[in-house]
Amino acid sequence: MKERLNELKSLLNNYNYQYYVLDNPSVSDQEYDRLMQELQSIENSHPEWITTDSPTQRVGGEVLDVFKKVRHRSSMLSLGNAFNEEDIRSFCKRIEDSVGYCDYVCELKIDGLSVSLVYENGELLYAATRGDGDIGEDITHNVKTIKSIPLHIDYDGEIEVRGEIFMPKKSFERLNQQRLANNEVLFANPRNAAAGSIRQLDSKIAASRRLDAYLYMLPNAENYQCDSHYASLNYIKELGFKVNKEIRICKNIDEIMDYISRVSSIRESLPYEIDGVVIKVNEINDQQDLGFTAKAPRWAIAFKFPAEKVTTTLKDIIFTVGRTGQITPNAVLEPVRVAGSLVSRATLHNEDNVINKDIRIGDIVTIRKAGDVIPEVVESMKERRVGNETKFKMITTCPACSSVLIRKESEAAYFCVNPKCDSRVIESIIHYASRDAMNIDGLGEKIIENFYGLGFIKKIEDIYHLHQHANKIIEIDGFGQKSMDNLLKAIQDSKENSLEKLIFGLGIRNVGAKMADNLAKHYKTIDQLMKAKYDELIAIHDVGSIIAKSVVSYFEEEEHIEMITTFKELGINMKYLKAASINTESIFLDKTVVVTGTLETMTRNEIKDLLASLGANVTNSISKKTDYLIVGKDAGSKLDKAIALGITIVEEQDFFNQLNSD
Repeated sequence: MKERLNELKSLLNNYNYQYYVLDNPSVSDQEYDRLMQELQSIENSHPEWITTDSPTQRVGGEVLDVFKKVRHRSSMLSLGNAFNEEDIRSFCKRIEDSVGYCDYVCELKIDGLSVSLVYENGELLYAATRGDGDIGEDITHNVKTIKSIPLHIDYDGEIEVRGEIFMPKKSFERLNQQRLANNEVLFANPRNAAAGSIRQLDSKIAASRRLDAYLYMLPNAENYQCDSHYASLNYIKELGFKVNKEIRICKNIDEIMDYISRVSSIRESLPYEIDGVVIKVNEINDQQDLGFTAKAPRWAIAFKFPAEKVTTTLKDIIFTVGRTGQITPNAVLEPVRVAGSLVSRATLHNEDNVINKDIRIGDIVTIRKAGDVIPEVVESMKERRVGNETKFKMITTCPACSSVLIRKESEAAYFCVNPKCDSRVIESIIHYASRDAMNIDGLGEKIIENFYGLGFIKKIEDIYHLHQHANKIIEIDGFGQKSMDNLLKAIQDSKENSLEKLIFGLGIRNVGAKMADNLAKHYKTIDQLMKAKYDELIAIHDVGSIIAKSVVSYFEEEEHIEMITTFKELGINMKYLKAASINTESIFLDKTVVVTGTLETMTRNEIKDLLASLGANVTNSISKKTDYLIVGKDAGSKLDKAIALGITIVEEQDFFNQLNSD
């Protein structure tokens, strides 16, 4: 009987693959159902024979209390956006200026949610959402219900594959029909429906939603003998994963634009939603040379289809205050649905934008979502004016604190310069606690606004005294003892963050997350950064005059010095923790190093991490500031440029010989 069970599992898994991955069913539904019932009967009689890769395990039934957190093996980054041909041409020019001529792989940008699948010795170990890019949620119990995702693959060891979970249009229509019949709120679009389904604690609900998935990335592809992105897609396809058919290799910008044009023409006929095209450099070596920013790979970009435009009435213009004091005019709209969500507010950016477009209160205006995310007013329909519209007038005092606003000659925006302004303070606290800064889970925007209004938090430092108000906080509706305990733990954990998190959290103008890491790596402690002079700062790689002035200006403020002193007393870490393992005797300490060519001893990322531990500043492009070029096989144009500039060349084996001799 067990032999028959294994035979049935093999048959049904193969039929699933043919139906859900290849879209080429080889048996009737009746025959499939008959075999499934036979398998279920055997497993019911012998539950000890049930394995995780059995087709019966896809029906759902596991119910969780909460989603566990999962740290990704490498960051799941987002992509930079392109909105027109000029953006794509700029992207290609930047790529080719750095690595020379290259092929590109163009793919459909499926409108779903990202997933990481990790397998161990052929079995699905876990599946996780993107989350904040570093930490996601374990959704294995729901992913197992997606029939196009294999529960078993023919691979020994560990392997990770990434892709997109989505809800097909037919599944979406079916789901909303059911919700309509049950008098339930309808989902706005398939993406929202997919996201809501994959985060169900009860996997039976996810199973009923008929989700699907396309896989599109093999991290560290070079470890699997794949020298190009296209080769890695073929490799994961051979392993049994579903890869989209509409993938093309393009040789130049014209072929890319032809691909985008063709995809635009078939977009509506596709059985799933897409919101653009992803363009990736094909060669893995080129990808490694180009590297990453803090948020996105430099070797890929997402072309977004023109945003849906709708018209509505602009009822009023109100003003908001950001953490830097910047005043932003915002349109209050007659609610209208744009790209699947109801919009009642939209940004007007700044005074110049409103005046140049002659946008008035009472106008019929065109609305779109910039990048399909942020609603903005595109234009007013002047031909539909009736004569009672009100011209825009910029305010002269802060809407929150009534301080007089200023506008610098070099800037388009007005600013409130009152450091005690309630709106500025609230925004600065929100920024400090945000994911990319101190990452205090449970301290979101609404909660901070509430705590500020109740007097629990009046400045950033007060976050670390919230335990004094615990008895009052747990009485707030929806905020019980468990939520309080979790929040206090997150606050305590934030004290152990590395210096770059703190620097970014301080909200120094013009200093983003990557620059914060750059400064932390260079200065190692907050005290050293606080003493930095303009000329010293501007000499650092990627630090320009604007950032240097911002840093110096920030630490000239007495209240900022006092806040840092308080942080020290509270036990908040002030050191760059990544520097703890740096070898200060290394010849690479504080040197600028570039790696190129195919390496035999370790991957490109591994040698970059090793160089970082030796105190090196690892960059992707050769310049006069480069101290060393470490080369593997087929080094290419970077080697030629390094020779021309007289840069020290270090062969891969010589590099490791040097390490062993230290």
